[in-house]
Amino acid sequence: MYDTEKEYTISEVSEITGYQPHVIRYYEKEFELEIPRNNSNHRYYTYKELEIYNYIKALQEKGFTNKQIKLIINSPELVVTDGEMAVTNLVKKETDIVPSATEIYEIFKELITEEISSALMEKADQSLIVINELKDEIAELRNEINSNERDVLICENIKLKMQLKEKSYQVVELKDKLKKEQESKSGFFTKLFKRK
Repeated sequence: MYDTEKEYTISEVSEITGYQPHVIRYYEKEFELEIPRNNSNHRYYTYKELEIYNYIKALQEKGFTNKQIKLIINSPELVVTDGEMAVTNLVKKETDIVPSATEIYEIFKELITEEISSALMEKADQSLIVINELKDEIAELRNEINSNERDVLICENIKLKMQLKEKSYQVVELKDKLKKEQESKSGFFTKLFKRK
């Protein structure tokens, strides 16, 4: 794979990993990597650093963020501690072999799936409670609207009945006036005809 005795330059590491030299220097700071230096204070890279850069690349390809990758690199034996969920011993202590990106991906996938499932279940329960409360409020509003509409209809009905009574009183008054007019006219004509 790599020559374990060779010291690689940054341009060789760039060719092997596919990272540009400025990215390699940036990742040195970002992931707090200890890159060895020669007597002239120039960086050199061994197979160990090449493995770390390839490991970073594999984790990035699996979708891990730089923050997560830094946590994995700096604390490989304790990746996640969140309440009851803890993943420990990702690195086999006897051999100090770093687990493959696929193994870490599977562990995180399982953890994330469990977390998301429980969170979704909690949210679903809360959503059902909110939905039922909203249904109750809608039913109350419907009843209130129906009650208000009924009250308005009753008021309108009463107004119409009162207007009808007023009109019937006016009709009675008009009939009385007409009757008096007819009586007064008939009295005048009868008086006229009686004199002749």
